[in-house]
Amino acid sequence: MPFLFLHIYIRIHTHLYTHNLHTFIMKLGITQTIDLGDGKIIEIETGKLAKQADGAVVVKSGGTMLLATVVSSKGAREGVDFLPLTVEYKEKFAAAGKIPGGFLRREARPNDAEILVCRLIDRALRPLFPSDYHAGTQVMIQMISSDGETMPDSLAGLAASACIAVSDIPFDGPLSEVRVARIDGKFVVNPSYTELQTADMNIIVGATMENIMMIEGEMNEASEADMLEAIKVGHEAVKIQCQAQIDLAAQVEKSKVKRTYSHETNDEDLRVAIKAACYQGCYDVAKQGNPSKVERKEGFSAVLAAYKETLSEDEIKTAGDLIGKYFHDVEKEAVRRVVLDEGVRLDGREMNQIRPIWSEVSYLPGAHGSAIFTRGETQSLTTLTLGTKRDEQMIDGVFISGTERFMLHYNFPPFSTGEERMNRGTSRREVGHGNLAQRALKPMIEAIPDNPYTVRIVSEILESSGSSSMATVCAGTLAMMDAGLQIPKPVSGIAMGLIADDKGKYAVLSDILGDEDHLGDMDFKVTGTKDGITACQMDIKVDGLSYDILEEAMNQAKEGRLHILAEMAKTIAETRPELQPHIPRIVSMIIAKDTIGALIGPGGKVIQELQAETGTTITVEEIDNKGKVSIAGENADIIEDTIKRIQGICGVVEIGKIYKGKVKAIQSYGAFVEILPGKDGLLHISEIEHRRLTDVSEVLTEGEIIEVKLIGVDDRGKIKLSRKALLPKPEAATATSAE
Repeated sequence: MPFLFLHIYIRIHTHLYTHNLHTFIMKLGITQTIDLGDGKIIEIETGKLAKQADGAVVVKSGGTMLLATVVSSKGAREGVDFLPLTVEYKEKFAAAGKIPGGFLRREARPNDAEILVCRLIDRALRPLFPSDYHAGTQVMIQMISSDGETMPDSLAGLAASACIAVSDIPFDGPLSEVRVARIDGKFVVNPSYTELQTADMNIIVGATMENIMMIEGEMNEASEADMLEAIKVGHEAVKIQCQAQIDLAAQVEKSKVKRTYSHETNDEDLRVAIKAACYQGCYDVAKQGNPSKVERKEGFSAVLAAYKETLSEDEIKTAGDLIGKYFHDVEKEAVRRVVLDEGVRLDGREMNQIRPIWSEVSYLPGAHGSAIFTRGETQSLTTLTLGTKRDEQMIDGVFISGTERFMLHYNFPPFSTGEERMNRGTSRREVGHGNLAQRALKPMIEAIPDNPYTVRIVSEILESSGSSSMATVCAGTLAMMDAGLQIPKPVSGIAMGLIADDKGKYAVLSDILGDEDHLGDMDFKVTGTKDGITACQMDIKVDGLSYDILEEAMNQAKEGRLHILAEMAKTIAETRPELQPHIPRIVSMIIAKDTIGALIGPGGKVIQELQAETGTTITVEEIDNKGKVSIAGENADIIEDTIKRIQGICGVVEIGKIYKGKVKAIQSYGAFVEILPGKDGLLHISEIEHRRLTDVSEVLTEGEIIEVKLIGVDDRGKIKLSRKALLPKPEAATATSAE
């Protein structure tokens, strides 16, 4: 019996020890550290949080922490022949010690900043999943802590990739994303928010150990060489982060064996038959070089229809979606071979040739500025509206709060591509394209000296066959020039493409079509002035893109950008010297800080009355211990009158000066006259006329406008006025009559 008790005792304690050890390990987690230099450390931790997800990590840098999770279904839904990947990024207000605004006081739908981070992650991740992996996959990244300085978007790509790396989900990564900024002439990886404010180049680079996958950023007229150098700096930093993920995954048992899957049912005989029957027809359609998207589509559709006519209804039914899938592969191969072997693009252009361009300004007489920009079968109708400070966009974010004075909105209705579909509000694509165009134009707007306006540009895409975001940049520039907004230089944009085979043969395409984007290996959008690049966005779908090819694409993009600027100059070569007549004028003036209160008045009374009386819109803000007043009015006379009145309100009243004022109140001992908004003085009964009055109402009525002279200010600041000082004395009047 004692031996049995001892055996049970040992087993119980062994179990408790093993359980406690497991609990201790789970509490501790597995951590990998990355040293970025300059004292910047990134930690990746797994095994501690969200253990029911397929993969979960916490990425920490400074006081900023991101929780990233991934869950992927074990199988694919029937009929799905693509990767149903969803990427969500959310910033929790509690992370920064904030409570959300709005009625509900909780995190709502993603704001534009969160959507843009989602797109940064999605565009880099998506190409790295196996092409035959079709299981529904959800990657969620949450900012759970923020120190207000470490930029979360530069960590989000690392977090997303790391959570997949420690899972059993098939993935051709890892990858990572870093921010590269040029500050005081030096490239800095993942700068702080404060450091970034002085940068003249700011890009995000997403890459694997071997290949660049994604680039997006803005810069102040950077050269192609500088941009290429920034990309190289970013890629070197990414390689270190990718190796850290490999090392981390090696410590996670689950990640060592990836799940097996079978998400496709293929028919190789059908694939071969479709290629044999359709390849030459597709090749011939592509070789025609037809500039019409509709006619090209009809040509390819005719090839497919002719093949289907050779099949019975049962054969078509049995094959199902495979016919369309295999035909698409044939069409893609034929188009690419025509480009590489024949040097012919889908619409017949040379590799570096830009589509025909026509543009027009002042198309909409009611808008402050307007332009139509049409390049091939892509068309943007863009408007510019100039508003006051009250029109600034409020930003209530976790990491960034404040206001934005420049907004660019991009709308992509279904009719622009001849489609009929539900319009369910602004899409992520529209947010992303609008942000790219905004970044492109922002340096020129910020360079306008003393610009008092809030600027809103809206691009309506009326036709689309590729490069609609770049058309928005061009149309936005023309609309600003049309309005008379004094931007220093015009900006244009171009989308570059690439088609390459596995034997090293390639072609760089200028001003790509939508079809060339879909069938090609790269979409590289570049915007800029004649002197340099202002923004870029690149997605690469092919492995092994060399820096030599990238440099070639950038130089070819510069040639195209300059050509487009020359075409735009044919419509309007210089910004109009003056604002359009129907644009409200805004003038700014500076007042002393201690007079801001006097201008606003109790409860805003003074400034509200001043606006009502003058018909202007007045805004006041404190900047650098001074008051900046912006006055918007219909014409110069109104603004000039308002300026004088503000100067009077904020200035010191002068003894001996004559004022025109309103009788505000009548008392038995005199009248109170408002000589300036918010400034009343006492017109004593003895100072109304030279004769003795018993009743003020004999001469004055409330609301009457009279001229008075300021004759004194007592120790308490009370103003003394006189009306009789401006009237001729009785004896002087009599003497004049006698003469």
